[in-house]
Amino acid sequence: MDQLAAMRVFVRVVETGNFSRAAVALGMPKTTVTNLIQGLEAHLRTTLLNRTTRRVMVTTDGALYYERATQIISEIEELDGSLSNSQAQPSGRLRVEMAGAFADLIVIPALCDFHSRHPNIHIDLGVGDRLVDYMAENVDCALRAGTPTDQSLIARKISEIELVSCASPIYLEKCGMPATPEDLTRDHFAVGYLQAQAGRILPMEFSRDGETKELTPRYVVSANDTRSYMTAVLTGLGVAQLPLFMAREALADGRLVPVLSEWTREPLPLYVVYPQTRHLSNKVRVFVNWLVGLMRDIDRPIRKQVIEK
Repeated sequence: MDQLAAMRVFVRVVETGNFSRAAVALGMPKTTVTNLIQGLEAHLRTTLLNRTTRRVMVTTDGALYYERATQIISEIEELDGSLSNSQAQPSGRLRVEMAGAFADLIVIPALCDFHSRHPNIHIDLGVGDRLVDYMAENVDCALRAGTPTDQSLIARKISEIELVSCASPIYLEKCGMPATPEDLTRDHFAVGYLQAQAGRILPMEFSRDGETKELTPRYVVSANDTRSYMTAVLTGLGVAQLPLFMAREALADGRLVPVLSEWTREPLPLYVVYPQTRHLSNKVRVFVNWLVGLMRDIDRPIRKQVIEK
């Protein structure tokens, strides 16, 4: 039995959920798929898949084997890519994690450009501001705001995110305009941002004339996803410090109003992070370099808008 071939077939069966679909995707007869899976189970002396007439379900052992098999196959593809003569055309699956706002507003609209440059890379995009186990989930890289604290990751700063303090007219009509940052701890409310990695509400920061204040405001609701965070602000639940690339359209059409404009906040650094085992991957390298260029191009209009304000 060709164990590597059997592993590839097993992974495809799990991902398609069906022997027939896996056979079509792999371009081989269904009987070959069945024989390879049976041979793999016999070799491992365990059942990887439970079959019924309608569906295929992964067993507990099968789920564990799938996680390791996908990682091994990915590493083999990376090794082949790094040693082959086709390095100009890296290939394979690339698992990327990022917040929903980055995905929706910046990365996904530009992915056609990346695909035209690297048509053999297939991106699996995980969206959300959550704590990620990079090795267990086989994540190649992630886009993260704020300085990384995980020393096991390689971090590359690619840009900075301008922030603006704002609230909706609905909130301001109800609660009035805050006059000082301290008002957010007494007479006003903020929308809290719950950082998944730290498990805490992020403090708000305000700077003016060399003076910096950091405070934890009162809040009605907090969210750990940037899109939900902005939705809560738009519906009038409090003041927030939003990334300008998210808020600029709402500021332009009046759905959001700047508050405490004489106070600013230092931009948040934006990093691409990836496990140390991925740092030689050709597909990670070209994707990170593409992100650097993408953020550089987007950064110009954002900074121009900040200056004009």
